Amino acid sequence: MRRYAAISDIHGNRWALEAVLRDIENRGIGYIINLGDSLYGPLDPSTTAEMLMQRSIPSVLGNEDRLISKPGDPDISPILRYVLDSLSTEQVKWLQKMPATRIINDTLFACHATPRSDSEYFFWDFHRGNLVPRSREDMSLMTKSIEHPALLCGHDHVAGSVTLDSGLFVANPGSVGLPAYVDDIPYPHVMQNGSPHARYAIISEDHGEWNAEHVLLDYDWEAAAIKAAQNGRQDWASWLRTGKIGAD
Repeated sequence: MRRYAAISDIHGNRWALEAVLRDIENRGIGYIINLGDSLYGPLDPSTTAEMLMQRSIPSVLGNEDRLISKPGDPDISPILRYVLDSLSTEQVKWLQKMPATRIINDTLFACHATPRSDSEYFFWDFHRGNLVPRSREDMSLMTKSIEHPALLCGHDHVAGSVTLDSGLFVANPGSVGLPAYVDDIPYPHVMQNGSPHARYAIISEDHGEWNAEHVLLDYDWEAAAIKAAQNGRQDWASWLRTGKIGAD
């Protein structure tokens, strides 16, 4: 049996990342793939980057990683300014060299969101402005060019997996470091896991059969929440403490 650890959407939460990497090591899993959005957030982007770089963890570029690597708008958000001021030149260059997709062992296709975009949800779609589960037919159309047996994606922060009619196995490990958030693109919506735990997935293949074990871990989310509040983001602090929107 081959096993991989899939992590995604750390968002600079090095406290959560520490817990996840410790658990992966304790389980003896030798291969980790990082699906992006690693550093963006009012937390600890520099230490997070250092941890990923020191371990040479293969990573793909997320949509918010892309903002960091190519900050073209001079009127950038306070969070992006904080992240850019926190990172070293070497860490920014590491992001700039990161690919949008990776092929792992000629078997796994890894991307941040979908094979065609780093900013659309794989498991979710919008109907008349409302967030709804994406149909299997749409999923099949989105992946018709994928020739590998398994696809890993993140972006929506919600863990899930599916085997399509084509036989393609798709898994989202959920978010390591941000269990809830609000967004207004393309329509206002919320994503929430309902608990503050760090999340990742163990992807296994045994004689052609693929599976995902979704792992939830305790960590010091209060430390992360305090850091977010210190940086002026009480909303992030609440999301980190509860995994819910509007819980405080």
